[in-house]
Amino acid sequence: MSHRARFAVFVIGVAGLAVLYVLAAFRLPDFGGRFHPYGERAVTSAIAERTKNVVSSVNFDQRAFDTVGEELILFASALGAVVLLRTVRREREEEAGEHGYGPADVFDALRLTGYALLPVTLLIGVYIVAHGHLSPGGGFQGGVVLGTALHLLYLTGDYPALDRLRPVPAFEAGEALAAGVFVILGLAGAGLVIPMNAMVGLEVGCAIVLVLTKFFEQALLVRTDEAGKGEGT
Repeated sequence: MSHRARFAVFVIGVAGLAVLYVLAAFRLPDFGGRFHPYGERAVTSAIAERTKNVVSSVNFDQRAFDTVGEELILFASALGAVVLLRTVRREREEEAGEHGYGPADVFDALRLTGYALLPVTLLIGVYIVAHGHLSPGGGFQGGVVLGTALHLLYLTGDYPALDRLRPVPAFEAGEALAAGVFVILGLAGAGLVIPMNAMVGLEVGCAIVLVLTKFFEQALLVRTDEAGKGEGT
């Protein structure tokens, strides 16, 4: 697609969005009024579905299909990072532990803190995901905690151990599976707060791991192949 064609598609999309936004703005209730149809319907639906809190009911019961779009934003971000940071022909990826990438020399206090916090942080992440239906949020926040908890090993200076702990193909499969199941559950309808929240936690956790993995690989393992210069990317 040419630059002019892409610009035309962009202008059409922006114009359509602007029209819909203006039409929606005219239908909003008066500011400061007592009539709030969305709020009233949200509370009524949450009570009808016996959801523990209105926020989870809105996210997973009433607008689950919309939440699918939000969920896939992180999926697309992780995919973009994987594609953008892939190893090209003039680069090569070293094995963890090669050329001095073994356990680094860090303070004993930092090493012990990392090892001690790793299982605790993983447990907290699981707890947040498992109880997401009881409090606002859950899957997103718990997934971030789980995804970053593994990288406490990096703070201990033991990158090879981190590399063994997070097999990338397994996390790629987990992210794709969680995203697919979440779409199916979003299309299925209401009353699925707990399984949908669990899929959110799995997808977010795997996506965080994949994104951080690619950044670590670029910073630590990817080296320019001098013999391959000039061959293109």
